[in-house]
Amino acid sequence: MPKNIVLTLTGRDKVGIVESVTSVIAERDGNVDSSRMTRLGGEFAMLMLITVPDEEFAGLDQDFQPLRGLGYQISLLQTEEDPKKYTGWMPYEIEVTGADHEGIIHEVSHHLAQQGINIESMDTSSTPAPMSGTRLFMMKGVVLVPPKLTFHVWSDALEEIGDRLNVSVKVGMVR
Repeated sequence: MPKNIVLTLTGRDKVGIVESVTSVIAERDGNVDSSRMTRLGGEFAMLMLITVPDEEFAGLDQDFQPLRGLGYQISLLQTEEDPKKYTGWMPYEIEVTGADHEGIIHEVSHHLAQQGINIESMDTSSTPAPMSGTRLFMMKGVVLVPPKLTFHVWSDALEEIGDRLNVSVKVGMVR
């Protein structure tokens, strides 16, 4: 039975780091099922869901020692999907845009947590506006809403939070 593993890596950005990690996985007859990788402030961050055969799992952590010796922080977390955990929950896309300022992510995530809504994925960024240089914030994500929760109850409240924070909030069905 293959093992599902969440692999995280953080450390200085350098050419070839993705190849180094995937080489270790390939040598263990593993596969990258999904991943997210990005450079954040000059550092590199990687998040992967990998699968390796059961008999290859035991030595996998040790295979990453050379990268740890170069200063990379690496963790491996064995996981199992619970296919029934979110049965009946509805997926929605959320997009938040506006002038960047402190607290936007916290306010949105706090509201979602208070409503019992699970964040499936969330990407955020801020970039300078083309003409003024003002920092513009963007958040895009997918959430799972419990079946007992009425759409307008949580989405209207989220839009009110957007109004208070002076950002635009759009909520829609996952396409």
